[in-house]
Amino acid sequence: MTNPLTHFNEEGRARMVDVGDKNITERTAVATGVVWMQPETLRLIKEGQIKKGDVLAVAQVAGIMGAKKTSDLIPMCHPLALTHVDISFSDNLDPDPETGLCSLMIQATVKVTGKTGVEMEALTAVTHAALTIYDMCKAVDKGMVFNDVGLLHKSGGKSGVFNREKVGSRK
Repeated sequence: MTNPLTHFNEEGRARMVDVGDKNITERTAVATGVVWMQPETLRLIKEGQIKKGDVLAVAQVAGIMGAKKTSDLIPMCHPLALTHVDISFSDNLDPDPETGLCSLMIQATVKVTGKTGVEMEALTAVTHAALTIYDMCKAVDKGMVFNDVGLLHKSGGKSGVFNREKVGSRK
């Protein structure tokens, strides 16, 4: 049986996958993640009252930068000339009945026309945006957590389309 983990050579050592023979196609990946915080923290973000500045604008730029720098952070990722990165946010102001926390969902859409996909770039964008939100708001809410970071959709390439069937909400 052939090893489906393509980042290992015949000796079992790490390698960067050779994508030289792959077809150039348009590839898209969408990833999401959730930041949980105190209701007051979300209110301060929405009202622009966090002292470090516009949290969502800075997190948006951080997510874009994260996507662009993925190959510098993840050892086996290929450097890619991304054609599109978009970071969006949606908030839930209704506190969770169990935790009392509100949530801010991050969604990253990344595109490339190339020989390899952009799943890692989308996931990196989400985590960089979440880390930036934490960094900018930690003075008022050190208890923030982020989770449910995952691939929501990918298209293009030999493996075709993937859609995650269910988005979780574990806290």
